[in-house]
Amino acid sequence: MTRGNGLRHIPSRLQFRRSYSSGALDPPPFIHPRRVVVTGIGMVTPLGCGVKTTWKRLIEGECGVRVITIDDLKMNGFDREVQLSAFDHLTSKVAGTVPCGTNPGEFHDDLWLNSKEHRSVSRFIGYALCATDEALKDSNWIPSTMEEKERTGVSIGAGIGSITDIMDASKMICEKKLRRISPYFIPRILINMASGHVSMTYGFQGPNHAAVTACATGAHSIGDAARMIQFGDVDVMVAGGTESSIDALSMAGFCRLRALTTKYNTAPQEASRPFDCDRDGFVNWSMQKNVVLRYMLSFVVMEAQVMHIILLNHI
Repeated sequence: MTRGNGLRHIPSRLQFRRSYSSGALDPPPFIHPRRVVVTGIGMVTPLGCGVKTTWKRLIEGECGVRVITIDDLKMNGFDREVQLSAFDHLTSKVAGTVPCGTNPGEFHDDLWLNSKEHRSVSRFIGYALCATDEALKDSNWIPSTMEEKERTGVSIGAGIGSITDIMDASKMICEKKLRRISPYFIPRILINMASGHVSMTYGFQGPNHAAVTACATGAHSIGDAARMIQFGDVDVMVAGGTESSIDALSMAGFCRLRALTTKYNTAPQEASRPFDCDRDGFVNWSMQKNVVLRYMLSFVVMEAQVMHIILLNHI
């Protein structure tokens, strides 16, 4: 069968099936997907930097939600009067912020954000680099040969990215200071630069993927990475989601959407209650979690630890 009007050379579905089937209506042979396992984890969370720190504080009943301050809004380039006005108009004043500093369990800005080689790295990208470093060490997987690098990919997404950079650049345009906008502005705000910087840092040459699906980003990134391994596109994937959305514009946008909790501004530890009948909104968070996924045969050969076995339904 053929089609007319310019489609004469396109075969029909029946002809296409015959081209790869042994019989006229035989389905294609079923290919069993490979089993995928988790062999390493890295975290940057409001409870601390690192899996051990986060887990220890979690089982001790600590909460990463706290009352935010004007400094958390990242409006250093604005007048103090503008900062105070923005803060006063926020209906929600609680959030999950990552502790930063040089103490154990804190995210080190100078290490991941302020060094010369990281001028194009915004905070959400820095979180991704930090969590990846821990996950790869936990997995004991640092590819050295070209073949290993070609079979290792990255799937890290983000929901918002660096709104702070967009806000600062917009202010410069309003003040007619276009030439003061950083040449790294675009690389700092692109969502795919989180996975891009991870690949460049470690020399990974496999698939490079960045999902952008709001709060489901991390789950989608891990699911997409697992399927790439299942069907043989790659053997190892670094996967996860990153976010740094505690800033004036993001908080204001969610407040105007009436999505954030407003009842617990004086009791932040009681604010996050997604399954409670008295809930009145969610809590805005900044965090990153990465996992290292591997094809099961590769981990057996290398005698790596297995933390989880991922089970995915076939579509």
